[in-house]
Amino acid sequence: MTIRDVLIKLRLCSEITYIGENKIFDWLQQNPDCQELPLSLIISILKLNGEKRAKLIKSFNSSSLQNEVSANKLNSVVVTIIDRDYPFRLKECYRPPIVLFMRGNLKLLNQQSLAVVGARQRTGYSIEAIRLLLPDVVRNNKVIVSGLAAGVDTLAHQFSIANQADTIAVIGTGLDIYYPKNNKNLQMEIAQKGLLISEYGLRTGPRRNHFPERNRIIAGLCECLLVTEAKHHSGSLITANLALQENRTVLAVPGAISSPLSLGCNELIVAGATPVINGQQILDEFYEN
Repeated sequence: MTIRDVLIKLRLCSEITYIGENKIFDWLQQNPDCQELPLSLIISILKLNGEKRAKLIKSFNSSSLQNEVSANKLNSVVVTIIDRDYPFRLKECYRPPIVLFMRGNLKLLNQQSLAVVGARQRTGYSIEAIRLLLPDVVRNNKVIVSGLAAGVDTLAHQFSIANQADTIAVIGTGLDIYYPKNNKNLQMEIAQKGLLISEYGLRTGPRRNHFPERNRIIAGLCECLLVTEAKHHSGSLITANLALQENRTVLAVPGAISSPLSLGCNELIVAGATPVINGQQILDEFYEN
């Protein structure tokens, strides 16, 4: 079994945690000449013994896990961090996902992209912000990246599809799970006309920890990140902070100081994010980068 196949199997193995997965990847980076990764070596790297060791051996060698690997390979494009197709910007990030499951146009992965995030509410202000800011961006062939959540994410993806522009949706479930459910048709359309990405295998439902993990992928894929509206301490601010940590340009739409949904954006601007009021300003950031 190749190292690539082992990484896919580990990603789908319920006995391997996110921490364990990264320990194995760290070991591989320290041992670049390694050609094989047998289970005995994995157990040694993770320092497993007793019940945990027995559970991993049983799960790793099970036919059900092999069937899961086969199903994911059949129903998605599987790219590991050691593959050529792995997005270079994401690979440079802190703790990048070891495996990505994708449907759609993989050529979008390394194109210039703008991540668009914001409030889960579908407000008139965000609708206007998308309408005013994104036309120049997509006319200049920038890919729109977002998380397919309700509100601003959905608006950004819908704008891209309606304008025949490229879009990438990073989701916090398996590729065959539609969340939120009323975005099913949009998710299917993105898989056909854009690119759908997840680090979770098929049949994986939404879990609370998945969404911060998804946010780091959104931040890692883009060159610039735009926040249209955000509450104080919102998930969008988490994504913006992740983007800043990865030296991405963070842009924010200024809003009324009386609006709770503009508080987060205004705080970003005070902290140093670039305020934007037109699409050309966003393009200028790409040229400067």
